[in-house]
Amino acid sequence: MPASVAARPRQASSALLRFGRIAAMGAVTVLILIAGVWASWGTAQHVLLTKGREQGTVEVTRCEGGSCSGPYVPVSAGSQARERVVLEDSVAVTEGRTYTVVVKPGGDAVRSGPAGVLYAWVPLGGALLLASVVVAGGLRRTRAAWVMAGAGIALLTAAFLAV
Repeated sequence: MPASVAARPRQASSALLRFGRIAAMGAVTVLILIAGVWASWGTAQHVLLTKGREQGTVEVTRCEGGSCSGPYVPVSAGSQARERVVLEDSVAVTEGRTYTVVVKPGGDAVRSGPAGVLYAWVPLGGALLLASVVVAGGLRRTRAAWVMAGAGIALLTAAFLAV
């Protein structure tokens, strides 16, 4: 059997395996990025799409059990003052400080402004970092991976500095 005939099945199987690897790693990358956007959007929608939402400030008076609370002072028209609204307890919230917030339909509040926007997109920053490893290792696209990692690091750093 000539060498060229024996090499064709090997080339075809090699191309098929390469296509399978690219398809699988591409799907994993897209799934990671969709999960990052999905995790971020739960909070980001309230911070970014503020039209028609109650906006104001909260002076945090108490933190316990994973949440902080305090009196709400409205800033937007149609918003009502409340004796107590709840903010998620995180490293970004401390007792005695006042934060600008947007009230979610359930009555809980999320931080607004630049710090709130950046903090809301932190899960996407982590997803970008994770996806960059998949892109570099699985897809062997190092430049794209460096861009994704740089964007993730920039987002996480900006959120850290803003909060």
